[in-house]
Amino acid sequence: MTPEQQLYAIVEQGLCTGCGLCQAVAGKDKVQVVKTNTGFERPVVVGDLDQQTVDQIYDTCPGVRADGLPETLVEGDTKIDNVWGPWRRMVRAWATDPSVRHQGSTGGVMSALGTYLLKSKKVDFVLHVKASSTNPTFGEPHLSFSEADIMEGAGSRYGPTPPLLDIKSVLDRGQPFAFFAKPCDVTGLRSYARHDPRVDELVKYTVAMVCGGYGAPSTTEGFLERIGIQMSELTSFRYRGFGCPGPTKAETAEKTVEAHYLDYWGDDESMWGLPFRCKVCPDGIGENCDIAASDTWIGGSPNRIDSETDPGANGVIARTKAGEDLLSEAETDGYLTIERDITPDDMSIYQPHQMRKKYAVWARYQGLKEAGNLAPTTNRLRIEELAAELPDHVNDYQRTGTIERVKIGKSTEPTPQKAS
Repeated sequence: MTPEQQLYAIVEQGLCTGCGLCQAVAGKDKVQVVKTNTGFERPVVVGDLDQQTVDQIYDTCPGVRADGLPETLVEGDTKIDNVWGPWRRMVRAWATDPSVRHQGSTGGVMSALGTYLLKSKKVDFVLHVKASSTNPTFGEPHLSFSEADIMEGAGSRYGPTPPLLDIKSVLDRGQPFAFFAKPCDVTGLRSYARHDPRVDELVKYTVAMVCGGYGAPSTTEGFLERIGIQMSELTSFRYRGFGCPGPTKAETAEKTVEAHYLDYWGDDESMWGLPFRCKVCPDGIGENCDIAASDTWIGGSPNRIDSETDPGANGVIARTKAGEDLLSEAETDGYLTIERDITPDDMSIYQPHQMRKKYAVWARYQGLKEAGNLAPTTNRLRIEELAAELPDHVNDYQRTGTIERVKIGKSTEPTPQKAS
């Protein structure tokens, strides 16, 4: 294959996460991550790609490489759970400020931590995402220098979002910062550190949400059609927030429509409209982060009654000494309220779909390989050890099911072309 074909193979075989890192690695004169004919943001080759550049993309792309926490950050007294990975402390917590807790969805922990990092001057800014200024259902990278900036990005963005698109220019600032994103985005940034030492020098904290995946554009378009709004009319779109989970809210120049979070996602996991890469994700739990924050709904999903009055609480995993210290300091200084310590067993109750996927993903990768497709390379995520705990027939079911999905095209995307 040519270098261009190699890059496109990541997309065509359903493994692109849309993080934007390939544009940063190659340069905008060679690769541009844009909205494409599929509705996703995908890399489009616009210049001559050389083999060295594509090799670096493959070494850093979180779609094809997913590593656990660097061994240098796993101190001797760190506990390691086969499913939930390295951890130093797990708690159930929320933002102490009621308005941050309410606006930030779940319990507002990530918003509170971002504000605390800025006000304590531990970092100069936070790189995270907010609603896109051009595509209301998408997200875009955002630098926050104040609490107001942080809250502008509060609430999850489930649409395509490339937080690493301009990571080189962010590093060029030469200022210490924190990175708040999806686990796969943090994985990409950690991988990029092998090629740019400024990452380890300047990125002081990484914080991620425990992520079940993001919504395929077709999922969002279908939802908008059901509530009587055309995508072309949309001026604002909020997936959740102002409650736990809070309403999904769509606005046009003429009207505002609010629906329940489950009206967007569906009432159970089988209804989630996710990109293929999310379905074979080996690390939705943020193993590569200093801190990961999750929803705490029993069974993994809200119900339609209690969610109307639920004030929200996060499950929080501090994985590194820096993350553990940050958690403690944010509580001491009044930014977080910690209700109680929890365990990996609690996290499995809150996030059973993460546990199921972690057990299944190794066999799914064997299916991808048998079908002749790329399969993500993983390190320090224990997925083979977890698969060994399962009966052979369970692994065979996952493996053959993946082969069938490849065969019928469920893992396939067309070669990306810039949307007209």
